[in-house]
Amino acid sequence: MSLTIRQVTVDDAQGIIDVLNPIIIEGRYTILDQTFTLDEEKGFIESFPERGVFSVAVNQTTNQLLGFQNVEPFASYTKAFDHVGIIGTYVDANSRGQGVAKQLFEHTFEVAKAKGYEKLFAYVLAGNERALAAYLKQGFETVGIAKKHAKIGGQYYDEILIEKFL
Repeated sequence: MSLTIRQVTVDDAQGIIDVLNPIIIEGRYTILDQTFTLDEEKGFIESFPERGVFSVAVNQTTNQLLGFQNVEPFASYTKAFDHVGIIGTYVDANSRGQGVAKQLFEHTFEVAKAKGYEKLFAYVLAGNERALAAYLKQGFETVGIAKKHAKIGGQYYDEILIEKFL
């Protein structure tokens, strides 16, 4: 499958929610617990931090958005964390295992380095072995477990903390 990996535009909002909302509804792979409307996603894209990285993977043949990845600054209340970004990765259920995430990572790492990031950090929902394996394959390392870190519908969930130095 031939992909184009590029920076997001507001016109990608529908494709992003088409990937993200089914993952949220499934309730197994993310702590996100509410779906997003088109207007909410457009607003998110428009207000995305200037120093952030927001990449999309688009099938060159069908022009369908198959996945996306974003990096946001870890914290804005101090410059001590300016070198750290929080990364998130989402791939359409029908496109997993086909190299979409791998190509997103390659692009994101390059852009993140150019924007001054030296380290990427992520929280992976415990039990999401596929996501954890994808990150570990890209050189991330597990640094801990945040127990009962998320609480959704009265149920607690652990998150695995991972990081990668660029």
